[in-house]
Amino acid sequence: MNPAMPFSPEGLAASLTRFPRPRRYLVAFSGGLDSTVLLSALTRLRGPGFPAVAAVHVDHGLHPRSAEWSDHCARVCARLAVPIVTRRVDASPARGESPEAVARQARYQAIASELGEHDLLLTAHHRSDQAETVLLRFLRGAGARGLAGMPASRPLGTGALARPLLAFTRDALFQWAQAQGLAWIDDPSNFDIGFERNWLRRTVLPELASRRPGIETVLVRNGLVAAETAALLDEIAREDLTALRQADAGLSVAGLERLSAARAGNVLRHWLNEQDLPVPDARNLTRVFAELLPAAQDAEPIVAWPGVELRRYRGSLYALAPLPAVPPGWTAPLTPGAQLELPDGSFVRLEPGPGIALARLEARQLRVGYRQGGELCRPPGRGATHSLKKLLQEAGIPPWKRRHLPLLWADDELVAVAGLCVDERFVADDLGPAVRFTHVLRR
Repeated sequence: MNPAMPFSPEGLAASLTRFPRPRRYLVAFSGGLDSTVLLSALTRLRGPGFPAVAAVHVDHGLHPRSAEWSDHCARVCARLAVPIVTRRVDASPARGESPEAVARQARYQAIASELGEHDLLLTAHHRSDQAETVLLRFLRGAGARGLAGMPASRPLGTGALARPLLAFTRDALFQWAQAQGLAWIDDPSNFDIGFERNWLRRTVLPELASRRPGIETVLVRNGLVAAETAALLDEIAREDLTALRQADAGLSVAGLERLSAARAGNVLRHWLNEQDLPVPDARNLTRVFAELLPAAQDAEPIVAWPGVELRRYRGSLYALAPLPAVPPGWTAPLTPGAQLELPDGSFVRLEPGPGIALARLEARQLRVGYRQGGELCRPPGRGATHSLKKLLQEAGIPPWKRRHLPLLWADDELVAVAGLCVDERFVADDLGPAVRFTHVLRR
C-alpha cells in the first residue's frame, strides 16, 4: 500500500481489471474534483472493445447553484462525448434525520434506476475517503463489519457498483487534475465542519497527521483487517445458519441456545442482514437472549426495534418487518375474477382453478374478512366441524400470521381460509366449474 502512488489513466485501467467487464460504465458524476478525474481518465481508455461510457448526475436541490452545477456537468460531458442523464431528487431531511444520509440514499436510489443488468456504476471514492469512513465509523462504535469501510464493489439495483479509485489518495487525484488543466466544482458544503465527515477531514485528520504522518495508511490498513475479520465472521455465521435453519424459515431456538453468546449474536446479525432487516444494537440483542429465547412454549414474546420484529413460536425464532394492524371488524365484498386489496397491502382473488364449486357461490353475497373469533370450519375428509383456532394450531401457523389470514364468506357461511382449507360444503367435484381463493402476499 503505497501512500505516494501517483494517479494515471493506466493506473485506473489496472484497477478496473479487478471487476467483471460490463456492457457499460456509468460514472456517478457530481462535477467535483474526484468524479471529474474519474470520468476524464476513463474516457482516455476508450478504444475498440472498450465498454460504453456514460454519466449520471444527481441534483439534490439543496444549494441555490445546483442548477448551474448540472449545466457544468452537461458541458463537461459534451466536451468528452459522454452521454449524461441528470436526475433531480428531493433530499430534504425530515426532523431528526441526517442530511448526509438522506442525500446519499436519494442519490443511490436515483442512480440505481439508471443501471441496466450488465452496467457497472463507477463512483469516485478514493483512499482518503476510505480512511475518513473507517475513522467515522470507529467514532460511532461500529463493529468489524462497519470498520471494514466501503467495499470495492457491491450489487446495486439490477447492476453493480465499483470503486476503482480506492488505491489513490485525494492529493494524487488533485495533482493529476492540475497537470491536465481540469476544471471542477467546489461545493461550499464540503467546507462546512458542522458536517461530521467535513470536521474529520478539515480538523481531526490534519491534526492526527501532524503527529502521525502515516495515519491515513494506518486507518485504511485497519479497515482491511476489519474486512478480513468480518469475512471470517460471515463464514462462521453461514456454517451456523446451515445447522439452525428450520423448514419454515425460522431458526432453531435450541440450536441458538447451544451457541456461545458471541456466536449466537453473530449468526443473528448475519441472518437479519441476509433478509435486509436492521440488526439489533447491544441492548436489543441482550433482550433477545433474555426475553425471547427462554420464553415459555405457549407465550407469544416479541422483541422489536425500528424496521424489524423478532418473534418466537414453538421452537423457532422468526424475523419479519413490522406488520400493519388489522382494522377491527374489517370486511369487503369480493367479485369472482376481480382482485381485492387488503388493509395489509396483500391481495385476494377468486380465479379459475381447483378448490371451490362455483355453482355453490352463485346468488350469494361474497365477502372477505379476518378472524373475529369463534369461526367454525369442516375440512374435507375430517367428518366433523372444528374451530378455526384449532385448525390453525394444528397447521402450525404462527399467531401473528393467523391475524392476517383472509377468510372468504358466502353470506354468513365460511367458505375458505386462504392457504389452509376449503369448507367441505363448498368443495368442488369433477363435474362443474371451480375457482380457487388465492392470497398474494405484499412484497
